[in-house]
Amino acid sequence: MSSLSTIAIIAAIIGLMYLAYKGWSIILIAPLLAVVASIGCGASFLDVLGNVYLVKAAEYIKNYFPIFLFGAVFAKLMEKGGLAASIADKIVELLGAKRAVLAVILGCAVLTYGGLSVFVVAFVMYPFGAVLFRKAGIPKRLLPATLWIGIFTFTMVAVPGTPQIQNIIPSTYFGTSTWSGIGIGIFATALLLAIGLVWIGFRAKTLMAKGEGYGNYNDENQSEDKDLPNWFLSLIPLLMVIVLNIVLSNPFKWSFITWKISSLWAVSIATILATLVTIIVGRKRIFAAEAEVSGKQVFLKTVNASALSSGTAVFNVASGFAFGCVVTSVIGFDVISKLLLKLSENGNPLFSAVLSTNIMCGITGSASSGITIALAKFGEIWANLATNAGIPLEVLHRIVSVSGIGIDPVPHCGALVTMFAICGLTHKESYFDLVMLMLFKFFVPYLCVVFYMLTGIV
Repeated sequence: MSSLSTIAIIAAIIGLMYLAYKGWSIILIAPLLAVVASIGCGASFLDVLGNVYLVKAAEYIKNYFPIFLFGAVFAKLMEKGGLAASIADKIVELLGAKRAVLAVILGCAVLTYGGLSVFVVAFVMYPFGAVLFRKAGIPKRLLPATLWIGIFTFTMVAVPGTPQIQNIIPSTYFGTSTWSGIGIGIFATALLLAIGLVWIGFRAKTLMAKGEGYGNYNDENQSEDKDLPNWFLSLIPLLMVIVLNIVLSNPFKWSFITWKISSLWAVSIATILATLVTIIVGRKRIFAAEAEVSGKQVFLKTVNASALSSGTAVFNVASGFAFGCVVTSVIGFDVISKLLLKLSENGNPLFSAVLSTNIMCGITGSASSGITIALAKFGEIWANLATNAGIPLEVLHRIVSVSGIGIDPVPHCGALVTMFAICGLTHKESYFDLVMLMLFKFFVPYLCVVFYMLTGIV
């Protein structure tokens, strides 16, 4: 029965990957394939759906919906008000077309670290990346990989203090802060940035030497927008998210701060206040009338649309999370669980945390879902082992967070499909470079563990 159960689990995972790749909504197919896994494992599919799938989906939404909601509204107003474009434009201006790859990565990094939704950063930075790559003659098919490095790697999970949800989730399990593991985070950031710059630079040089240029693409939105807010004023809301997050969560335990707010609510409150400043700085564009629609109606439409989009986003992620919870709860997963925990038999849970988190992220096609499932399944065990071994929970926080991007761009990854759609490219054209980056960065969390074990730097 155990082998048949494991086969059912594998079949359900492969089915999820294939159907998601074909464009089916994960909100629809995740519960259906959860039924396949439960039936194959001899469980009551009604019981699994009612007591596992729906409960876990609701649990995820309850815990993280504020981040999605307030983050989506903030990001959309940054985009609508021209603040995000102003910042990106300034970075491009400073670095120039000769450093196109670096300019795109740093532009993405600034916006992501400032708290904007990773998907909005992709939409904002794509036009600038396309302009730079065209001017420099770099093949456009390298643009998705370049955007991926800047958005979905070091500023999402490694840079200390990043307000992205993948860095917040471990804090809710370990009682740590988003600034945990500063030394390890800086080490991981350096590795991930180097991997991206070296590989994409190598590929660009090789392809251009063979005579391949940007390519014949009819890119939209290539014109430069001169009517943007001042770039320095546009930075204020992003700086507010960072500074207020530190003040509210007090990760450094300053004695003059007498309160302690959880990382999730610290980021949420900081985002709300930054949104108010965004409205002030970008008011000219945000309240600009369109046709016969008044400025107030345009503003209301923008806010409502972003709120609705946050609902779709959180339901997508929650569906993948709930599917993963079903997979990890059925009997067929017991064999896999025991193998993963064997890595902790020496009392050090770090290698187990790296591999387990990677596997969960691969199953769900989402870093946030994979991290949440791994922590729900093994988090308490890892925390106890780490405490007994004298390993600070701050180390475990950063290792788990960085492990979330080890094998994240699997074919059914929603962020990957969205990225290709934004760039107007396909898996066939651009997936090779993302696979190569995935192979290289898979080793980064393992190197972070070795770095900590050799140096003791947290």
